[in-house]
Amino acid sequence: MAGEDRLAGSRDAALSHVAYVDYNASAPIRPEAAAAMLEALRLPGNASSGHLLGRQASELVARARAELADLLGCTPQELIFTAGATEANNLALRTASPSHGLLIVSAVEHPAVLTTARALADEGFCDLAILGVDSDGRVQLRDLQAALDSGSPALVSVMAANNETGVINDMITIGTMVHAAGALLHTDATQLVGRVPLELSAAPVDLLSLSAHKFGGPQGVGALFMRRGLPVGHRPLLQGGGQERGWRAGTLNVAGIAGAGAAAAAAHQHLADEQLRVSRLRDRLETSVLAAVPGARVNGASAPRLPGVTSLTITGAPADAVLSAMPHVAASDGSACSSGALTRSHVLLAMGHTDDEADCTIRLSLGHATTDAEINFVISELTSAVPRVRAAMYVP
Repeated sequence: MAGEDRLAGSRDAALSHVAYVDYNASAPIRPEAAAAMLEALRLPGNASSGHLLGRQASELVARARAELADLLGCTPQELIFTAGATEANNLALRTASPSHGLLIVSAVEHPAVLTTARALADEGFCDLAILGVDSDGRVQLRDLQAALDSGSPALVSVMAANNETGVINDMITIGTMVHAAGALLHTDATQLVGRVPLELSAAPVDLLSLSAHKFGGPQGVGALFMRRGLPVGHRPLLQGGGQERGWRAGTLNVAGIAGAGAAAAAAHQHLADEQLRVSRLRDRLETSVLAAVPGARVNGASAPRLPGVTSLTITGAPADAVLSAMPHVAASDGSACSSGALTRSHVLLAMGHTDDEADCTIRLSLGHATTDAEINFVISELTSAVPRVRAAMYVP
């Protein structure tokens, strides 16, 4: 026990000296979410059981579903809880891609969408069209229209906001075009949920995927919004019991779901204030770095972006070296979902970046708990690290 206490103490001390700017990978859990999870963990009941303790667990799930629905602007009955956005993306694409129809996705989608789409095409289940993007990483509407006109479009999947750059697509226009062509629209909104307002009841979106840990909930919990009355077949990924109206078999993760709901409620309550405050912090970070670091530029700067997300290409400073030179800053050299991958960012390459530019790009992402002091520290560390890395890279 004493050893465990010392370990916990050293871990807490280490974390207190790290500036965390990797919210796109995973946001720190909100206190409201942690409290809700602890409450749920005290209940031994299975949410599918009919006895008192089971009904209490079921009530926590129902409350969380309502809290998440409030954040999204939909009805609770339109939400299916999953283990995360990856599962939700798989379920959406495999459910809504009809046999021998055309599936259209963008070139900058998360691997959970791109890999699934390619697998469906490889299996002969559907045809696949991949849309290019402009230099800011946004889907080009003329290319989308050409793809919609080219065959029998059945499903279009375009992410609401990119996980590497924070660039936001015009989902209203895209949805209107997709519906006019008689197709359905799915969006991976993992990075957007809890950061900007959503009103799915009025949006031309048929399916939407999310993960709770992006807005301060626990890891391992997500959801798929499926608009009521969609003309899709019943194709669950998991076979078994009848949980989630038959769409997702398996005992419900009550504690995780409760935490997701509480995080959604907190994000909804503080959304306007957090959006403004985090945007100001991000803008100050960018302005300071661009002024102090020659050869630095912001990717997607001329497009609408999420508050708190900046993708910086810094000429002559490989991202891995920069991050190693500032060990007390928790940031990313791309998507954490691709950590350890040998390939360069497919997002940056699709935007027209060279291999060297992609290698010299870091992502800093802020969120609900980011402080002014952290941003001051990040600015100091980054503007100090880059000259040292460039000097070390110089070969006479």
